[in-house]
Amino acid sequence: MKIVQRAQAGFTLIELMIVVAIIGILAAVALPAYQDYTKKSRFAEVQGLAESLKKDVAACGSDNTAAPGTFTGCSNGALGIPPAPTATTNTASLAVVNGVITGTATAAADGITTILTPAFQAGGSGVIEWTNSGSCIAKGWCKAR
Repeated sequence: MKIVQRAQAGFTLIELMIVVAIIGILAAVALPAYQDYTKKSRFAEVQGLAESLKKDVAACGSDNTAAPGTFTGCSNGALGIPPAPTATTNTASLAVVNGVITGTATAAADGITTILTPAFQAGGSGVIEWTNSGSCIAKGWCKAR
């Protein structure tokens, strides 16, 4: 009688352990990156709303007859600046006080802030320069200028 040997099929325990280890390493790297990405995308709403107020603040500063050449009085609900919007899922608050726009994200986006401060360029050209001093700079989610 002739005995026929069959080839083994399947994976060894070592091979399975290596695959599980590789998946674990990939998950350890991908999950924090994904969470940071979702927080950054939530903060984008705050940044977009703050950016949209720049034109109103610029018009207020240029047309300010009470204090020419300044942003004094350019606040929510006054001199053409819209009232502060209500809070949303991603935006905790958005305020304009004397031309300075402060936007704060909710806890879902780590409470990051953007603080946009206007200044007329020297020389009376009427050009406005914006500086951002919010906590979004340290996170790398926005730029100082």
